[in-house]
Amino acid sequence: MKHFAISTLLQLTIATSCMVFVSSASAQETKIGYVSTERVMRESAPAKAAEARLDAEFSQRRKDLHDFTLKIKAMAEKLDKDSTVIPESDRIKRQRELSDMDQDFQRKQRAYSEDLSQRSREEIAKLNDLATKTIKQIAETDKFDVIIQDAVYINPRIDITEKVMKALAK
Repeated sequence: MKHFAISTLLQLTIATSCMVFVSSASAQETKIGYVSTERVMRESAPAKAAEARLDAEFSQRRKDLHDFTLKIKAMAEKLDKDSTVIPESDRIKRQRELSDMDQDFQRKQRAYSEDLSQRSREEIAKLNDLATKTIKQIAETDKFDVIIQDAVYINPRIDITEKVMKALAK
């Protein structure tokens, strides 16, 4: 019950603060803008360039993993086909080789995933920094009081996402 009272008090305080902000905002002509960070991170020129860099950087490793998978599959199929006609010692040896190759593949795939994930985080961080600087420049140049990112509802007239993406493309 005590938690409910504190929660209600907090909600009332926030609501009162919002009303004060809105009433003072209407008296002073507050200029508000909105940026869809999701669109910027997905559709902007620097985002597409980062995606292309990652693709170029990891395409050979992705191809090598795919080729390795095909090799393991071919060896497994050959072993299944030959298992009835080869000596037991050869079958056991080939099963061991196949198992070793599978473990090697798992190791390489884990390393690939970790490296790709790390590089993706690095590219996202660079893009986020660049987008933040660009948004701040636009806010200062166009004299915005507030720039909102990610909201439940935004009136399209305050959406400056296209402007940010154009500035990022320069």
